[in-house]
Amino acid sequence: MIELEGVPELIDPIMVAAFEGWNDAGDAASSAVAHLEQEWKGEVFAALDAEDYYDFQVNRPTVFMEDGTRKITWPTTRLSVVRITGERPRDLVLVRGIEPSMRWRSFCNELLGFAHELGVEMVVVLGALLGDTPHTRPVPVSGVTSDPDLARTMDLEESKYEGPTGIVGILQEACTHAGVPAVSLWAAVPHYVSQPPNPKATLALLNRLEDLLDLRIPLGELVEDARAWQLGVDQLAAEDSEVAEYVQSLEEARDTAELPEASGEAIAREFERYLRRREPGAGPGGPGAAGGFGRESAGPGGDRARSARPTRAEEPKEPKPQEPPEKGTEEEKPGREAAGPGTGEQETGSAPESSGEAPERRPDEDGPGEPGEEGPGRD
Repeated sequence: MIELEGVPELIDPIMVAAFEGWNDAGDAASSAVAHLEQEWKGEVFAALDAEDYYDFQVNRPTVFMEDGTRKITWPTTRLSVVRITGERPRDLVLVRGIEPSMRWRSFCNELLGFAHELGVEMVVVLGALLGDTPHTRPVPVSGVTSDPDLARTMDLEESKYEGPTGIVGILQEACTHAGVPAVSLWAAVPHYVSQPPNPKATLALLNRLEDLLDLRIPLGELVEDARAWQLGVDQLAAEDSEVAEYVQSLEEARDTAELPEASGEAIAREFERYLRRREPGAGPGGPGAAGGFGRESAGPGGDRARSARPTRAEEPKEPKPQEPPEKGTEEEKPGREAAGPGTGEQETGSAPESSGEAPERRPDEDGPGEPGEEGPGRD
């Protein structure tokens, strides 16, 4: 039995996990959890024993100096907790580490032991894969689960993947067998620019996590980082005509596939996101809560503007016919013609993109690519 000291009773806790390595293209997933730790000042309360799960020739320890003393940091997986304040306070248990080298079943069972002791209600595992997606478009994020009921109630894809898998898939299946609701969110990273970091993919994962958990995440400088990243890749692509032509072909394929995307449901989803960030009491309070929108757009800026659903214009009223003037009276001069029918004020933005669109090579909870392919983020 796991004994936890110094951890208060948690409120409706959700576990959010990400692991460096095969399931973390561009370090997008692990950077998302690191961002949550930084913005909400997560306090580490536990760490798994590195000796049990890691090959130190693959993931080597690092040496650093602190106050003139040499110290060693061992590769491992750490757990921290953050409290989200607001009208509906809740806690997040953040799990960030490295995909283990061995004993995956014991690794997952130990994490599930923590989840049981903390009363975790659901586990969300973040991942990122390499895909045929252009860097100039919003990052596709797929939400998948092995639970048919959960897929139906939370508008997720039911997992149909068969093939090689990573720790994300193993942990999700372990949760399912243990009766713990589990979801995995996958961001597609352009395969032609796979080097970390990828703040745009990190931002897309956080946006989808907001929607899934109905909370507001402070974005800090992530929006500007995503914009700068996209501009940098634009410049690199412009210097190579073959790369520019390839990116254009990906754009055309993506745009053709997403023509029906601007549906009423997608607009309504963006409107809900807009309202969540406008309401002063919504989401986490405290410093660092983002006041901007921080959504991705298909334009060169790299962050999607949120848009409010436009109000319906008022129906024009037919003008009343004027009575002819009586004889002997001076005819009144006609006044200025009334302006046309008023319309409701509209809030506009870029057309909202669905963050749940999967890339051409659709991921599953188990991992990216097809059997025999090189996995994302693999050393």
